[in-house]
Amino acid sequence: MNVVSHDFHHDETLDENGKVVVPGHVEDAIRTLLTWAGDDPEREGLSDTPKRFARAWKEYCAGYAEDPGLHLARTFSEVAGYDEVVLLKDIPFQSHCEHHLAPITGTASIAYLPRNRVVGISKLARVLQGYARRLQIQERLTSEVAQCIWDNLQPQGVAVVIEAQHGCMTGRGVRTPGVGMVTSRMLGCFLDDASSRKEVLALMGRG
Repeated sequence: MNVVSHDFHHDETLDENGKVVVPGHVEDAIRTLLTWAGDDPEREGLSDTPKRFARAWKEYCAGYAEDPGLHLARTFSEVAGYDEVVLLKDIPFQSHCEHHLAPITGTASIAYLPRNRVVGISKLARVLQGYARRLQIQERLTSEVAQCIWDNLQPQGVAVVIEAQHGCMTGRGVRTPGVGMVTSRMLGCFLDDASSRKEVLALMGRG
């Protein structure tokens, strides 16, 4: 099996406490934002916020430093003839929207129909997290997760369904909390065969 690898650079310096060193220009940018929002970045409650904020965003965007496909490199062929759907349901995730940097929170269900090999089930969640920890739109996140599994496992089919709430809609703009967005991506037999698609959606609780 050929695994596509990418060269991701993730250069960071750690201080004596093992925390990421925040460059001065990054702190200055955050202070500017705090001032523009109407507060005083020098007051006691905000004095350390630029460092905290920067480190938090480094963590939120940790997915840029990895190739999610590498989580699927180790597979197993001893499956005792199992050839039915493999499904990991309702995986919680958090991402951030690339338009407003607002939180996206939701769950994903990921399924595939293996050919001859399977992957450790936790690796599906790791693929999701690898793409979620980048600036995203939900449609692209859904597609990237499905395509990664399709390319690396070469199964008979892949199905990914994501339901999430978007802070850019619930906390600003039209301010409509409780509204969820659902996206799906089907590949292989789940795209081409209506009965297979119906079966996997039913297993996901969406039949």
